[in-house]
Amino acid sequence: MGVEQKLGNMGVVTTTLETAVNWARTNAMWPMLFGLACCAIEMMAAQAASYDMSRFGMELMRPSPRQSDLMIVAGRVSRKMAPVLRRLYDQMPEPKWVIAMGDCASCGGVFNNYAIVQGVDEVVPVDVYVAGCPPRPEALIHGVLTLSEKVKGERFKDAAKA
Repeated sequence: MGVEQKLGNMGVVTTTLETAVNWARTNAMWPMLFGLACCAIEMMAAQAASYDMSRFGMELMRPSPRQSDLMIVAGRVSRKMAPVLRRLYDQMPEPKWVIAMGDCASCGGVFNNYAIVQGVDEVVPVDVYVAGCPPRPEALIHGVLTLSEKVKGERFKDAAKA
């Protein structure tokens, strides 16, 4: 069923500005790589040809926070690395989102000690958690799709309050 069938004889498509902006945001997310451990290998695999995150508008992982709107924290975050993570998050333009990939990023994983942050949500606000140790590329893609659904439902009024 194409656009031609939905238009009928009118030749006009109507939508809201919110819907158009959220569609553009979900189809052109630019992730910033922040790979810290074994989860980073799975994140790289999700970008490779077998899984191809390019079909979701993520052509390549950005090395700069100023070019990114999605931060994927893959792996354990040490107490020494936490201020760097926060600084990079603060340098990202609005709107910005965060995916915590793996058990280490979500809750500290098996590293229950003083040197590892017990969940990256202590440092930056997290939108989607991807479980696994390490999670498969399919799980990361599911997390990206979950985030896309969340972004599609965002309202301008909610963004103005934040």
